[in-house]
Amino acid sequence: MAYKFLPAIVIAAFLLISCKKDGGGMQEMNKDDAAFNGYTQHFLEALWKLDPDRATMTGYHNYDSLLVVPTNSYRDKISSFTKVETDSLLRYDPNTLTDANKIDFQLIQNELQQMQWNVQTLKSWEWNPTSYNIIGTFAYILNEKYAPLDKRLRNFYERMENIPAYYKEAQKQIKNPVPELTSLTIDQLNGGIGVFEKDFADSLKKTKIAESTQKQMLTRAKLSVDAIKNFVDWLGKLKSPKPRSFRLGQNLYQEKFKYEIQSELNAQQIFNAAMERKKLVHREMVKLSKQLWPKYFGKRDMPKDSLELIGKMIDTLSTKHAKPEDFQTAIQGILPKLVDFVKAKNLLTQDPSKPLIVRKEPAYMAGVAGASVSSPGPYDKSGNTYFNVGSLAGWSPERAESYLREYNQYLLQILCIHEAIPGHYTQLVYSNKAPSLIKSVLQNGAMIEGWAVYSEEMMLDAGYGNNEPELRLMWYKWNLRSVCNTILDYSVHANSMTKEQAIKLLTQEAFQQQAEAEGKWKRVSVSSVQLTSYYTGYKEIVDLRNAYKKQMGEKYTVKDFNEKFLSYGSAPVKFIKQLMLAKKKETTK
Repeated sequence: MAYKFLPAIVIAAFLLISCKKDGGGMQEMNKDDAAFNGYTQHFLEALWKLDPDRATMTGYHNYDSLLVVPTNSYRDKISSFTKVETDSLLRYDPNTLTDANKIDFQLIQNELQQMQWNVQTLKSWEWNPTSYNIIGTFAYILNEKYAPLDKRLRNFYERMENIPAYYKEAQKQIKNPVPELTSLTIDQLNGGIGVFEKDFADSLKKTKIAESTQKQMLTRAKLSVDAIKNFVDWLGKLKSPKPRSFRLGQNLYQEKFKYEIQSELNAQQIFNAAMERKKLVHREMVKLSKQLWPKYFGKRDMPKDSLELIGKMIDTLSTKHAKPEDFQTAIQGILPKLVDFVKAKNLLTQDPSKPLIVRKEPAYMAGVAGASVSSPGPYDKSGNTYFNVGSLAGWSPERAESYLREYNQYLLQILCIHEAIPGHYTQLVYSNKAPSLIKSVLQNGAMIEGWAVYSEEMMLDAGYGNNEPELRLMWYKWNLRSVCNTILDYSVHANSMTKEQAIKLLTQEAFQQQAEAEGKWKRVSVSSVQLTSYYTGYKEIVDLRNAYKKQMGEKYTVKDFNEKFLSYGSAPVKFIKQLMLAKKKETTK
């Protein structure tokens, strides 16, 4: 899975010399499209002026020096922005636009509706202190080499000017914070304050900025540190007789799901589908476990309890893993095999002009072993795409063994498929064939994560791993993560699942380690809806593939489906479905 959110999850370079628009083919540009394209540029520029923090993290750096103080009047500006832009958007009839622009129209419309809902209904600024954690953007400015260091440091310095006012205002806005989110905010701010106390000063030493100016810049950094520490102290002392629950509740959850996931199904329907999927996966895992039992246990009696049977098989297979010192090498060795398999099976066309660069995880990203894709934002067209590989150096033998059992030789292959080929990396390469900034900026996380999950199964269905039942069994375990993420998130936020019930679900029915389950409980108590993106996107892609396969009949090929689906960019699956199935109907008249 993706270990951390990065604006990097979008690759912005145009990787192929192509005149095709996203949507699988050339469409004649009419005057409505030309006007709409002009509007999208205006919309993005207005969005970045309104939210310079988001602009920076997206790779648009004209407003890096600005930090907006979160006042009531600022939220009034957001409301005004959504009304003005909605009026402007509705001047266009989506039916007169190309397929590419139809999707952009719908993405902008959803974004404006969600922004308005956040201000009028969710009001998270009153109860979620993590929304006042500004350190990530400052760290991004320091660490990402998108401009000369001197320029980035001067923007950093100017951006710090509003920090004291920012946190004074935050104290006025917070009314009844969620305790779990308060604790997380305190931990995040205490852990990140070194960006101002140490990292900024260390970076200044590498420049030729005048000593007197550096002194002035460091003084402002000290004021920023004091403001953050005072806010943390205030948060720690803040008491509420009836603190708000971290659970969103049924109504807010359903609405947030609608805007964030953009599925054609609602949250309840996706939850119901996940419950059925869990049953199906368990049945398949029982079959495979019974098939494998004699190979690994000889004539020993099988456990009568099906979940115990599966658990024993998984524990046995998990002992096959790389040594701690070989973990990075093992990942590097898998990637070329994935490239070769995709080519041999003709699953989709790969573009070698922008290779994936494998590197050791940078120090500023350290803390999570495994793998992640890191690439520039949609405005940085010349940046490289990296496959970051973590290290287990310094881990205790017990901790390393536990981690390596989780990411054993089977799941390590699934991880590389998911993160790289033909998962996230491949999908994002295709996404950037389309010259649409809107799809990059307003990308749909469920489609992105759903493709990565779909690609795992697609590879196994094509015979990857020589159809080993061991690999298939372990993939089902991995797939249960996505399924149980959805069950957990909905059960906790829309219903009343307890921690004990959640841990039981994850350890006994999803076969996760206790520590992993504890970590997932913490995640669900400080986030909502995002955990459903993996399964929702996967289910919708599989459903679309099945419908497309039925419609195409004997003409259907996996490659044709994959490439047409990916040609629409990082858009919600429901929009892609409308266009893919409609286009086929038109051609069969």
